[in-house]
Formats: sequence, C-alpha cells, structure tokens
Amino acid sequence: MSEFVKIIIFENEVEARHLEAILKERNISHIIKSYHDFALNGLYQFQKGWGHLEAPEEYRDEIEEICDDLMSDSSLPEEF
Repeated sequence: MSEFVKIIIFENEVEARHLEAILKERNISHIIKSYHDFALNGLYQFQKGWGHLEAPEEYRDEIEEICDDLMSDSSLPEEF
C-alpha cells in the first residue's frame, strides 16, 4: 500500500465533500481530515483552512487536475 501524503488544503467543507464524491466515483483512495478541534471550537480552521486531503503520491497530478477543473466550473458556488 502506498504512503498517503497531504495533497490539497480545503477552505471549507463544501470543497471537501465535492472532491470526496468525485474521488469515490473514480475509486481513488483518500482521507479527508478536518482541522476542527472541539476543545478550541474550530479556532485552527480560521488559521489553517477547513482541513486537508491525503492520498497516495501517485494520484497527486490527477487530484490536482480535478481540483483545477472544479475551481474553473462556473456552476459551483462562488466561494468554491
């Protein structure tokens, strides 16, 4: 099994869930980690972003291309 590396940092949960759905459709192994900390009521999410995606390095280019396509999709909400 390939080692997972941090590939994308998300600004919000909408970005994370949208990308997650696409990666599941393509059977790309991944992990989404939120930076939310209940003890600090999400303080780190304001500083570091909503969370990040980890996946095998071999999928980096494909995942980054998917993200670029999502960012350029005019049908998505403006904050995406």
